[in-house]
Amino acid sequence: MLERLFIRDFILVDRLELDFSPGFGALTGETGAGKSILIDALGLLMGGRADASVVRNGCERAELSAEFACAGNDALGDWLREQDFEPEEGVVIARRVIDAGGRSRAYINGAPASVAQLKELGGLLIDIHGQHAHQALMRESAQRALFDQHAGLTAQVAAVGRLHREWQQREQALARALQDSESAARERERLQWLVEELEALAFEPLAWAELQQDHGRLAHATQLLEGSAEALALIEEGDAALDGQLAHVAALLGRLEAYDASLAECRSLIESAATQVDEAARALRTYAHRIDADPQALARADERIAAVLDCARKHRVEPDGLPQLLTDSRARLEQLQLESDPAALAAARDAALAACVQAAQALSAARAPAARQLSGAVTAAMSELAMQGGRFEVVLQPRELPSAAGLEDIEFQVAANPGQPLAPLAKVASGGELSRIGLAIQVIASARSGTPTLVFDEVDVGIGGRVAEVVGRQLARLGEARQVLCVTHLPQVAARAHWQWSIAKRSDNGQTRSAVTQLDAGARVDEIARMLGGEVITDTTRAHAREMLGP
Repeated sequence: MLERLFIRDFILVDRLELDFSPGFGALTGETGAGKSILIDALGLLMGGRADASVVRNGCERAELSAEFACAGNDALGDWLREQDFEPEEGVVIARRVIDAGGRSRAYINGAPASVAQLKELGGLLIDIHGQHAHQALMRESAQRALFDQHAGLTAQVAAVGRLHREWQQREQALARALQDSESAARERERLQWLVEELEALAFEPLAWAELQQDHGRLAHATQLLEGSAEALALIEEGDAALDGQLAHVAALLGRLEAYDASLAECRSLIESAATQVDEAARALRTYAHRIDADPQALARADERIAAVLDCARKHRVEPDGLPQLLTDSRARLEQLQLESDPAALAAARDAALAACVQAAQALSAARAPAARQLSGAVTAAMSELAMQGGRFEVVLQPRELPSAAGLEDIEFQVAANPGQPLAPLAKVASGGELSRIGLAIQVIASARSGTPTLVFDEVDVGIGGRVAEVVGRQLARLGEARQVLCVTHLPQVAARAHWQWSIAKRSDNGQTRSAVTQLDAGARVDEIARMLGGEVITDTTRAHAREMLGP
């Protein structure tokens, strides 16, 4: 649920901080007052496209943030953990900053995020139905997306899409094999030679690091021998030898310790140092015995390094990139060898098609009852919305071969009046009918979705009277289970809200700003009366407003 929204220097808003309540909330105000600015802000926070025009005139940047309660939302919690955005005490905070140059930065729970991640997050938190949602329903692609989302089939559709792409790739591979056999043969020959060369080189990154270390040791064997011998001499030889000096110091402190016991710690440290120096001397002697000035081994290391570097230069990669080059070349060679066998390619294509068809058939089996359910629910809603006798049907038109969306095309068909035959929604609905049908579809589809917050931005345009009262009741019922926000001009809809805000435009020192006021019971009466009667509010309109708001 949306709990808090903060806006600063965004379009007409200088600074605004709003605390949201559960249930159905209405956002009302005069035309042009900026009611949709709040919806625009939420859209940007959920990954919408941003540009410099959203920054308030004269300001350096616009800042937006929204806080959502996420306790009990397992899908959201899983997504946040997968993306390394841990929930902060049961809330998730989305923030976006757009500067005057149009550049945008996004954050989730304080950590930098991409716009794509904001969009994914938004899909789990909020569902926005915009002013042009009815017109969008004229497109078959929008109808299919809304239906599959309503039916909970989005994951199955995505799986069919992946299998469809694999089938198409196999089809294209077969076509390429039949058309480009000569050029493919030349590439196979080149790759075979490359793979054999790299396999003969037998290059491994760890071996390369060891080879460079061994080469450095062999190339400086004389210096290493002389240096270790000198170090041993300083430790063990002559009157000034380090081990003798430490033994002398330890003995001296031991005698002094008889007079002051606090010197015991110093003596112990010196004795420990002497022990470590002895161990170092033994290690140096062992090391000196291992050092071998071997010109032949050095020559072999030189040859090996030169071979690796020559191979890397020839193929224009860094030495560390040779193993990946071998892996990629083997994979491409394997693919080309497969493509050189049209029968094997055809078999792989057929297997991919069969897998796609099987998944699409399962999707079709799930779509059929969902289509009947949505058809019945929207038909019933049409009757409530003064379209008695009208019918709505989700038509599943079979395809011979699957598309990326399955084995059927999906089309919304409607008969707006009794006795009329069903026809595509785009062809038979008038503006007012489309508004009512579209609103019925959106409300019913939203009731089945798992999104905790639903936003309707003036989707009730084109309706009024008793139909508006029905819409208000539907949104109120929806608000009993979910958080619903609705920008509306209709008093019948606003009166059904559990809470209401009024948005007004004000001028101050030559600048225009939008301001939001949370309405108490008395203020709601005045606002509903204004929506009923315009600028002049009479006792009659107030009485009508009180009646609409009820006890």
